[in-house]
Amino acid sequence: MSAPSEPVRTLVNGHRQTSISAFDRGFTLADGLFETIAIRGGRPLLWEAHCGRLEQGCGALGLIAPERELLTQEIAQLRGGDTDGTVRITVTRGPGARGYALPAEPTPTRVVSFDSGGPFFGASPLRLRWCETRIGLQPRLAGIKHLGRLEQVLARAEWNDPHIDEGVVQSVDGRVIECVAANLFLVRENVLITPTLSDCGVAGVARGQVLATARTLDIETEERDVGPGEVNTADELFLTSSVRGIAPIGSLAQQSFAAPGPITAQLIEHSDWLR
Repeated sequence: MSAPSEPVRTLVNGHRQTSISAFDRGFTLADGLFETIAIRGGRPLLWEAHCGRLEQGCGALGLIAPERELLTQEIAQLRGGDTDGTVRITVTRGPGARGYALPAEPTPTRVVSFDSGGPFFGASPLRLRWCETRIGLQPRLAGIKHLGRLEQVLARAEWNDPHIDEGVVQSVDGRVIECVAANLFLVRENVLITPTLSDCGVAGVARGQVLATARTLDIETEERDVGPGEVNTADELFLTSSVRGIAPIGSLAQQSFAAPGPITAQLIEHSDWLR
């Protein structure tokens, strides 16, 4: 892989720059959303799923989604000769006047950036902890990757131990939802379970891919409410994300788990998108 001329390369509305307006509603009100996409072998992994979630999120917020062809061109422009890395696409409603009212004629801001670091796929068992920060309930925003990430910022601020890879977060009513920057899966008695995301959390594209793969392998799946006790007594745990793929969890606080367990290993083996 060729050495990049700068660690992160960025286009704002198609122009090579790194700044946006101080009045951009993405900055002042978190009025927007984003996607983080792994690039491997020169191709964006799970591209159709990422575009689909971006378009779904734009629809939920009343934004006009960027054209896929335009995004493809901008990613190729930023990537240059690099074959591996991570892309972030951010879409905001653009500049606006003071207050919450929507602009009469919004001019959306589109930011595409490429970082030659990652993706970080691998099978090394991860060490996790429980987070004290809880996630609020808001069904209208559930599933989409909106810019309001303060809950995740506060959760991630709870530890600085380099040996801890991730944290598990719960909703305000005590249900296990996800990890700080990934989705969570558990296996109990050969059933693959992941928390439902009907009123909070992010529906990761890797999460959706794993559920689809499991069904092709005749692995029983459940999307439902999950309590902390179920997680602590699971047979297997793993997380999924676009930049980490399927990552086995070896420990959560004082609990240890098979890593990877048999179902986790089977899913990794049959997930062609990881390679």
